[in-house]
Amino acid sequence: MLISIAQTQIFFLAFTRIMAVVIHIPNLGGSTIPNQVRIALGLILTIILIPWAPLPETTESLALLAFAAAILREIIIGTLIGYAAIMTFSAISIAGETMGLGSGFGSDRIFNPAMEQSVTPIGQLFVVITMLYFMAVDGHHIALFALQKSFSLVPVNSPMPVFSAEPILRLTAQLIVVGIQIAFPIFAALLLADITLALISRVAPQIQVYFLGLPLKIGLSMLALGLTMSIVFPYIRNLFDSLGTRMLSMIAK
Repeated sequence: MLISIAQTQIFFLAFTRIMAVVIHIPNLGGSTIPNQVRIALGLILTIILIPWAPLPETTESLALLAFAAAILREIIIGTLIGYAAIMTFSAISIAGETMGLGSGFGSDRIFNPAMEQSVTPIGQLFVVITMLYFMAVDGHHIALFALQKSFSLVPVNSPMPVFSAEPILRLTAQLIVVGIQIAFPIFAALLLADITLALISRVAPQIQVYFLGLPLKIGLSMLALGLTMSIVFPYIRNLFDSLGTRMLSMIAK
């Protein structure tokens, strides 16, 4: 079977969109994954998600400039879809960072290569647990289903849909709020601990509150994290279940 230039161009355009999405999902194509693995995963997903159907003999290939413009269009579409995915994980990172603000781990930073930023140890622990939970609840399947659905909403080499900044801003604001809400139980417990220590320092000034509060808040933060996991996980599950809807809302007409 002969492979036409037009078929090759369509395959490459689909591969471009898929790669633009995959690199924004830390578990599938994050910066910690070697480039060879990411490219191989993109090729495999392109073969699976885009059935290789023969084109009519009259189908003409794109000219060089038109093909370059089509590549840029697919990069923009894939980046918008991937933005919804990376913002979902950023909400988790915001929650972890908020948990670590007053936990006593604030002065100790760990570089998180998946999110490409430094976080507190308790924030890193929360992010790692959430990443594993993402795979356990088949969040990667939801992302891949949404990626496949995007080719039905906006086919390859189709006109660029009209985008609006409103859905992007609304999504960003919503996920920032979600991150704060996830961390609120632990943040509230640490805030109450700070208020209690402040009262102790006023009642008994001779007590070294700083040296007393540091190990106390570390233990309290770990205890609160363990106790609130059963409450937080269903909330995170809903966050991952709606991942596909958020991804497709970025390109919905």
